[in-house]
Amino acid sequence: MIGLIVRFIVSALVLMVVSWLLPGISVNGFVGALIAAIVIALIGYVAEKLLGKNISPYGRGVVGFICAAAVIYLSQFIIPDYLSVSLLGSLLAALVIGIVDAFVPTTLR
Repeated sequence: MIGLIVRFIVSALVLMVVSWLLPGISVNGFVGALIAAIVIALIGYVAEKLLGKNISPYGRGVVGFICAAAVIYLSQFIIPDYLSVSLLGSLLAALVIGIVDAFVPTTLR
């Protein structure tokens, strides 16, 4: 349980940094980033269950990258008060989050 909480906090911090660095994505404060991280994780989980493991960002392919960008883009429609993302912003955010995830994995191995 503690690991899950830490993962969401780290994801929220990464979202805040990404929104600060990149154009086309904005997050309303830490609470907004935390809510966005939870929603993105839930949408990603549902997409992975429906479409299989090959679409997850851990597949490390183009399909995983596009799926991650789509999940980030779609999450803004669920929580419009906390997250705003353009199409280019979602692509750039998926790229940066993928790079960060490669160096700081969020799963326990």
